[in-house]
Amino acid sequence: MSDQATTKTGEPIHGRKERFPAQIKYIIGNEVCERFSYYGMKSILAGYISGEVARGGLAQSGDKATQIIHLFVFANYFAPLFGAWVSDRFWGRYSTILWISLFYCLGHGVLAMSEVFGDTSSKLLCLYTGLALIAFGAGGIKPCVSAFVGDQFPTSQSHLLQKAYSAFYWSINFGSFFSFLLIPRIKDTAGYGWAFGVPGILMAIATLIFYAGTRHYVRVPPLRESRQPGFMAIFIEAWRNRSANHSFWQGAQARYGSEAVEAAASVGPVLKVFALIPVFWALFDQSSSTWVLQGFQMEAQTVPKAFQWLTGEMLGAEQMQSMNPLMVMILVPLLTLVVYPRLERFTRVTPLRRISFGLSITGFSYVLVAWIQHRVDQGEALSVLWQTWPYLVLTLGEVLVSISGLEFAYTQAAASMKSTIMSFWMLTVAAGNLLVSVITQLGASEDGATSVTTGRFLFYAGLTFVVAVMFHFFTRNYRYRNTP
Repeated sequence: MSDQATTKTGEPIHGRKERFPAQIKYIIGNEVCERFSYYGMKSILAGYISGEVARGGLAQSGDKATQIIHLFVFANYFAPLFGAWVSDRFWGRYSTILWISLFYCLGHGVLAMSEVFGDTSSKLLCLYTGLALIAFGAGGIKPCVSAFVGDQFPTSQSHLLQKAYSAFYWSINFGSFFSFLLIPRIKDTAGYGWAFGVPGILMAIATLIFYAGTRHYVRVPPLRESRQPGFMAIFIEAWRNRSANHSFWQGAQARYGSEAVEAAASVGPVLKVFALIPVFWALFDQSSSTWVLQGFQMEAQTVPKAFQWLTGEMLGAEQMQSMNPLMVMILVPLLTLVVYPRLERFTRVTPLRRISFGLSITGFSYVLVAWIQHRVDQGEALSVLWQTWPYLVLTLGEVLVSISGLEFAYTQAAASMKSTIMSFWMLTVAAGNLLVSVITQLGASEDGATSVTTGRFLFYAGLTFVVAVMFHFFTRNYRYRNTP
């Protein structure tokens, strides 16, 4: 079941250095459909969990919905540790993506079948089971897909990685944009069974598209075949032989050799950078929980007839989530092709500088959300379109932090540690969502509505501003590895 090493078919010839390898189209196509399935399902979770039983919901509190959603995302981004371990040690990235995708499809099926049951307890069981399978599937393939994109580029095309990850991220948002608009409409017209079923169909299509590119892919063999030790094995050996007479990693050099030890040592500095990133994800992922719950307190917006085929007559809280991917599709090419090149004339626009600025921007988005919540609490009837402004600011922060983080994680990891380091990047998302769940639990009240308050939003804004300052000072002297 392991991958076989192949020649890098993407090696540019006849002056094609500026073209992406042809097989990238299969990975991009897979990502579009997979992200449609994931975000389409996720877009209706807050309403499904907190909605009235008469309308197909589970009648749980807003705080309960927030906890379930963020624990699900935590599991989704904790699973990459398993996916990276299986990929790096045994199956390789290709086989890991293909086989774990089947669990992903099964999870969607379980959610769709929940409509068969009439009682809330059975539906809750289906919810937990389906979300667990989706978290395992989506999380298991996540670090592998990100690294698999980079694998397709030969050394002579390494300069295209930033554009490649931007295109990769653009495709994610292309799929999620339509899912945020269509799936809530399917829910309103056909019920939750079909609303959960359609994402499952798209995930099956995603798996087929990925399989279609099988013979074209560049496949890096797993460590079992290349006989290279994993990060944990080297770390444990270094820990056992630690001494004041030599550096930490030298303790593993006698057993594993300098090349393997150098690869493991490349992980440490990257993890120090990652340590402050979870707060960003704690804020960003609330766009599918507390921001949606806030939107339910606002008025739906009438949609022009020309767009009603896509959204229906009214644009509601769940569909407002489409603002994020729409803005990403605009901001990614704008920043990549226009802003960054112009800034490079004056200063080096490194990934860490982008991340630092992005954290500050993200905190400001919560100042806007708190302002909107204050007006709602004062009894003002606001349109959900007021959320456009915090979505714009949050999305700018996302582009600066998330894309830069993917680029940083891949370029700073040694070749044998790329899936591992990508899994640690995903772990920052898990930690951020766990933080939201813990804060929600600790600050819960009897009415179950404290997660959507002006004070809570301002707390998250202040926390992020503090972290942004700390990130700047902690990373300003970072020495980039294998970069000009």
